[in-house]
Amino acid sequence: MRRPRLRVLVLAAMVVGTVGTLAWWIFGPAGVRVELTRRSWRMEIVVERLRAESGSDWCDELPAGAFDISRRVIQDPTGRRAEPGEHCRYSVLAWRRSWIVKQEGGPDDRPTWPSPPLRLAPPGEPGSERLGAREAFYEIELSDGGDHLWTCRLDPARWRELRVGQRYRIPVDRFGTADCPRMYPSRI
Repeated sequence: MRRPRLRVLVLAAMVVGTVGTLAWWIFGPAGVRVELTRRSWRMEIVVERLRAESGSDWCDELPAGAFDISRRVIQDPTGRRAEPGEHCRYSVLAWRRSWIVKQEGGPDDRPTWPSPPLRLAPPGEPGSERLGAREAFYEIELSDGGDHLWTCRLDPARWRELRVGQRYRIPVDRFGTADCPRMYPSRI
């Protein structure tokens, strides 16, 4: 008689455990519990270089500043021009992305833009460099205490508010991608 009671008790404990786990999964706090492990900033500037590029077009449609022009008369292969016309090969100076300069730091460092040395060539000659687009990144790193790390980009004001060691919950999709804007403080 004692064995059936023991089996019923074990079965009841398993059901209660499963129901409790399922209820926690459904009704418990959403997201993964994480800890803020690192704050960092990065300032980037694209450096552009003036380069000579070659091209070809109809001679009456050349870009401004074209030089080293060679001409020949051809029939339009697209059929948009009824008569043969002058087609040109040319060179033109254009600013193109050359490299990116970065300045990085943490919460104790003041974010500053890098100031790289730039090459200067005589006016109208290729080789000069100039500063182009700027972009600032304020990032935090979140860890679940295991093998998972997430990096979130924030606006500077929110980034300044946060401190290493703070705990949060963050929704994570089935592919492991964190929904950073929906991060909220963890109560547990």
